[in-house]
Amino acid sequence: MSTIYEQIGGHAALVAVVDDFYVRVLGDETLAPFFIGVAMPRLKGHQVEFFASALGGPMEYRGRSMKDVHRGLGVEQAHFDGVAAHLSGALVSAGVPAETVSTIIDTIAPLAADIVSPTAAAS
Repeated sequence: MSTIYEQIGGHAALVAVVDDFYVRVLGDETLAPFFIGVAMPRLKGHQVEFFASALGGPMEYRGRSMKDVHRGLGVEQAHFDGVAAHLSGALVSAGVPAETVSTIIDTIAPLAADIVSPTAAAS
């Protein structure tokens, strides 16, 4: 049985999805401020590693924990949902079937607990 990573086209497809994803995120006025001063090539590399690992690919994510990366940024649930929507859009644009997109979004949904700021989550 193939992994989701293989089903969506492997490394090259994932790189293309991540590139499109960040075009969408950086074009979103509610999300773009989170990325001011961020080294995007490095971030994209970490993102490809993370998604490849999460989707059954051969890469291992070697970055910091989601909690550490997002601590103190004030990420709200609406921001997380917006990022998920942009990821979904990038996957659909890459030709990933809707069922697989749903599976991928369901895979990352639990990360909200580590990404959304506790004070933002309480409001």
